[in-house]
Amino acid sequence: MLHKIIVLSLGLLFLTNCNAQKETKTSTKVNVDKTGVTKITNKDGEIIYLNEGENKFLKEYQMNVTFKGVSEDSRCPKDVNCIWAGVAVVQVEVMGAATRPMTLNLASLDNKGRNYNQSAQFNGYTISLADVQPYPGAEEGAKALNGKYKIGITIKKGGEDSTKK
Repeated sequence: MLHKIIVLSLGLLFLTNCNAQKETKTSTKVNVDKTGVTKITNKDGEIIYLNEGENKFLKEYQMNVTFKGVSEDSRCPKDVNCIWAGVAVVQVEVMGAATRPMTLNLASLDNKGRNYNQSAQFNGYTISLADVQPYPGAEEGAKALNGKYKIGITIKKGGEDSTKK
């Protein structure tokens, strides 16, 4: 009788352990970089930061995301008075687990007249540009920032199911 109780207890213990391993855990990673910017990554709707040329596989979304580069940065430099605030346009390549790669052009602001979109849909998710760093300065301008850009994007469930922009 005691032997049966021990075997049954061990069996239940193993089954409980197997179930705990199957549960998905959403990990939130908080980092503070050298400039003091807090980065919250890999949580639905939170900002995911990418350096220029960086590629990340986001397991929660089953999506590969690559920050290809900045095609336009006409943002008004720091400490300069401008008529228009300007815009930064970035290329982000996304690829789902079963889809072909697609390049999204995301802008720092929405302006339909100039075809600037801050968000795009891909595989049922809405991908939005949340941040573009660093901000251009008056002396160096945007050309000096080539290769030094860092963007922040958010990914939220609820976009179209197709791979339309």
